[in-house]
Amino acid sequence: MAKNRSSSRFITGIAVGAGLALYHVVMRPWQLDWGATQAETQRDYPGDELIPRAVYETTRAITIRASAAKIWPWLVQMGYGRGGFYSYDWLETVGGLDITSADRILSEYQDLALGDVVRIAPDTPLTVTMLEPNRALVLHNVMNPFSAQIVDANDPEPGPYINWTWAFLLEELDTASSRLVVRVRADYQPRWLAPLAYGLLEPVHFIMERKMLLGIKERAERI
Repeated sequence: MAKNRSSSRFITGIAVGAGLALYHVVMRPWQLDWGATQAETQRDYPGDELIPRAVYETTRAITIRASAAKIWPWLVQMGYGRGGFYSYDWLETVGGLDITSADRILSEYQDLALGDVVRIAPDTPLTVTMLEPNRALVLHNVMNPFSAQIVDANDPEPGPYINWTWAFLLEELDTASSRLVVRVRADYQPRWLAPLAYGLLEPVHFIMERKMLLGIKERAERI
């Protein structure tokens, strides 16, 4: 009986190891750069300079059959308590957030300016650090990964933190279509946060951001 249990554990360990290897070699590169071309993944974008030593980066993209001017209002109104994130609202609800993604342009949330905040949760504001209409929107935040509270990275003992940017870049292909590129760059301390980022944050972020890109595409092409 003990021998059978030992064999079972060994087989389970092999299966888990093979699954992790498959994710790391095949699935992870695919999800980190979902929809993006090689040129887009290698390109420098506005906001990259805010995290000069990023240990984590994603570049995801989608082609939208709409001009940049028609896509831009959907980006400007994003946020908790604003237009939502055009992703899985029901998952946001499971996570304790009351978010309903807008299906129309909301004029009351179109006056975004540098220094304004866009919240991803009630107590988690991202600061607008770059704003070029119809071209670039860059958000920045330094947060505790466990409480989502804002952290001062210059504090002598800041505790665990993630310093990250969320950039939305638009490039028109022609008068009727555009590329929307979304890039996240992050650094974090201490380095033992890596398993948390790798095993939890990365997959959840991919699922939600992919749906967000598809949600923006569906809305912008419908108008």
